[in-house]
Amino acid sequence: MVEEETKLVEEEGRAVTMHDIARVAGVSQSTVSRVLNGTKTLVPIAPNTKERVLEVARSLSYRPNPLARGLRGAKTMLLGVIAREIADPFFATAVDALSYQAMERGYNVVLGSAHSRADEAMLLRAVLETRHCDAILVLGDMRDQPRLIDDLRASNTPVVALWQGPTLEGVPTINIDNRSGIFEAVDHLASLGHRRFGFIGGYTLGDIRQRKDAFTERLTELGLPTSSDHIQHVNNDAEGGHDALRSLMSLAEPPTAIVAATDHLASGVLNAAYMLGINVPGQLSVIGFDDIPLAAYTVPPLTTLHMPISEMTELAVRVAIDRTTPHDHVLTPTLVVRQSTGPAPG
Repeated sequence: MVEEETKLVEEEGRAVTMHDIARVAGVSQSTVSRVLNGTKTLVPIAPNTKERVLEVARSLSYRPNPLARGLRGAKTMLLGVIAREIADPFFATAVDALSYQAMERGYNVVLGSAHSRADEAMLLRAVLETRHCDAILVLGDMRDQPRLIDDLRASNTPVVALWQGPTLEGVPTINIDNRSGIFEAVDHLASLGHRRFGFIGGYTLGDIRQRKDAFTERLTELGLPTSSDHIQHVNNDAEGGHDALRSLMSLAEPPTAIVAATDHLASGVLNAAYMLGINVPGQLSVIGFDDIPLAAYTVPPLTTLHMPISEMTELAVRVAIDRTTPHDHVLTPTLVVRQSTGPAPG
């Protein structure tokens, strides 16, 4: 009977429904619904009936329809994710970790990239709400898109934000302590004798702004010179890092140490140093931020601040699903010393 039903469904080219399962299992559709949704009933369903329903569902390769579940008010087991820029290797790594954490809880992820554009971010929010996601997670600072933030705050769907820099008011936020990370990076370079520093950052929002501010703050505290010429803001990609280093090395007194706001930028810095014939770390030390997988395989391997992505995404999924810890969280990065930093030249 199961084989005949499966063949019939395949011939009709449609998805298996609860009605199909009920017909094959010889029970009512409401019984199938209660079994598959785990609904508690006043009159318990007999164990053999429950097992028969589950076996038929497996045999027919039944897949629940998230939209239909959402319309019924049940959990859809979907988490919506809006990433500021999926092309950034950091966010790609974060999405992968987030997907793993979601699957550990039986959830799937609906992903969209805002490409740093307000119109695309707004469209994504509408799509995710239409699909009745159980929660929406926002990766990266979206404060330059105030309408999106206002709509998310007003949404009936729970929202959790990661990597925002300053806390996002009204939304549970999971951040990294950018200030302590940059302080540790500058202190490491200063301990190696460096006195001329350069900073390369991407867009001046959230994490990047905090890292730049922490950079100038720590140099001032250490009594080291700071100059606007030694601070470069470029696109947050390898090309941006490449171009920024060329500009810095053309100065009358170029830096001997570079703090890059992201590993993506730092990879471009290393490439530019190679093209310019600058030895790293003999003539120039370079530190990144994030510790993306590529960082251990650059030439030379990149010294960087390790981002606890696994811990942060696990916490985000827990907050989104359980809604038990709605307050903000700040985790601390750790310095990973590799071969891209060394004593100051001369």
